[in-house]
Amino acid sequence: MITGPAISSIPHRPPFLFVDEVIESQERRIVTRTFVDPGADFFRGHYPGAPVMPGVLLCECCLQAGALLLAQRGGGRDPATSIPVVTRIQDARFKHLVRPGDVLRVEVTLDDELDTAYFFTGRAYVADRLALRLTFACTLAHHGEDRGNDA
Repeated sequence: MITGPAISSIPHRPPFLFVDEVIESQERRIVTRTFVDPGADFFRGHYPGAPVMPGVLLCECCLQAGALLLAQRGGGRDPATSIPVVTRIQDARFKHLVRPGDVLRVEVTLDDELDTAYFFTGRAYVADRLALRLTFACTLAHHGEDRGNDA
C-alpha cells in the first residue's frame, strides 16, 4: 500500500483508494499496481457467481494514478487547498475482464497541459493483457468548487 507523502497527496482513502503501490514514476509518466481484492463489496452485486470489476472502477484506477502523477510533479499545487477533478473521459475501450484476485498494472502518461488543465492517456493491464485504454482530462479545483468528479 502506498503511504506517507504519496497517499496524502491525493484526496482518496480506503475503501475508495485504487492504488496500492507506485512502481515507476517519471516527470510525465507513472506506473502503479493494484491488487483487486476479492472481498471488495462491489463484487457481491456485479455479476454474482462470475464477478467482474466494474469498468467505471477500472477508469478510476487510471484517474487516481493520474492524480498521483500530478501530485508528484508538484507545480505549486497545495493538496490542502486544491484537488484534481476529472473533466473528461474519452474513448474508453475495455479489452479484457478484470476479476477478483487479479493484479492491475496501470500506466498513465501526461500528454499535454494548459494552465491547470491536464490531458492523459491511461492503460490498465492484467499480466501483460490490456484491460482498458482511455484518454482523460482533469483540472485543479479549489476545495468547494464544482468542476467535475474526483480524479
